[in-house]
Amino acid sequence: MSKQSSNTKKNPGLQLIAGGAAGLVESSICHPLDTIKTRMQLRRQQSTIEAVRARSSLHEPGMTRSMSSISSFAEPRLTPLHSSSLSEPSGIRAAASSLMGLRSSASQIITKNGPVHASMGPIGTARRIIEREGFLSLYKGLSAVYMGIIPKMAIRFLSFEQYRDALQNLTGKPSSGAEYSTSVNFTAGLASGLTEAILIVTPAEVCKIRMQSQYNSLMDPSQLARRKYTNVVQTAVVIVREEGLGALYKGIVPTMLRQGCNQAVNFTTYNMFKKKLLETQNKKELDHWQSLILGGVSGGFGPMVNNPLDVVKTRLQKQIVKPGKQAKYTGIGQSINLIAKEEGIMALWKGITPRLMRIMPGQAITFMTYEAVSSSLTKHGYFVN
Repeated sequence: MSKQSSNTKKNPGLQLIAGGAAGLVESSICHPLDTIKTRMQLRRQQSTIEAVRARSSLHEPGMTRSMSSISSFAEPRLTPLHSSSLSEPSGIRAAASSLMGLRSSASQIITKNGPVHASMGPIGTARRIIEREGFLSLYKGLSAVYMGIIPKMAIRFLSFEQYRDALQNLTGKPSSGAEYSTSVNFTAGLASGLTEAILIVTPAEVCKIRMQSQYNSLMDPSQLARRKYTNVVQTAVVIVREEGLGALYKGIVPTMLRQGCNQAVNFTTYNMFKKKLLETQNKKELDHWQSLILGGVSGGFGPMVNNPLDVVKTRLQKQIVKPGKQAKYTGIGQSINLIAKEEGIMALWKGITPRLMRIMPGQAITFMTYEAVSSSLTKHGYFVN
């Protein structure tokens, strides 16, 4: 029966390999959406953007101008600018100097190839990244993800199965061949998310966000030579040297809450849908396309609830605190209140569209790959208990 198949105890080695494979495939396909989400979450609201503050750690770099400012520069009475075209380097420098202290709508980004007109949504953000920094910039931070995703997914599925079996034993039921309750799946998923957040996710995400948020064109060798963060190992070393080992665990509390919530919901909904579908079809295993759909649907519930935690986590991890200076964001409650006050309550759901676009297909790919690899290895006689 399907009940026995879906609840047969798996070998830990099988869980590690299948989980790691799922993480590798998922991150390779979906990472650009994560870069877009990070850039959107780090962007300040228009009412709080100070023009051309390139050194601010939380402002999207580049020279920004509102359309009203552009039209004002075109008026003849501004004699300091009439002799230099704004498309020339000198004109750009003069415009940047004149714009200091003005408010900007960030509707235009000036590059050496001219202004980039794009919306502030996920598609516009992707377009600006590609036009300013090159297509491969969408994969910034992927090395950090690779070093984190394989052990993260391995730990996620291994710990979930182990926690679930342990909880099942506490209820007095056998951990193999018996039906897992919703509460057992939820608690095991929650514990799994907390475990991966502490061991892997937080340090990897700190490095990933630092690499994703820096502005440098991958098409310009001079900018590549000047970039601060080059790869995940070098990024971790720089962070520890400049800010201390604890900086790698910035945002650990919201990260734990986010991961715990996500995995509790993901595993609960996936296993609930899987159980119903197997019973309805009287099957022992899901088809690959069924795992894909169920994984995608289950992956959409968590982000809708915990996106404020993800925004706070991103701000905390991006923030560089210099000795003797007070950090702008100090904790979950303070950060939520400050973001809502300065940028509006909806700012706490910044990046939700690319996040859903990232997580839902990501979870679909993850569960499908995990089920497929587990099934294949089992059929070939590997890791059979």
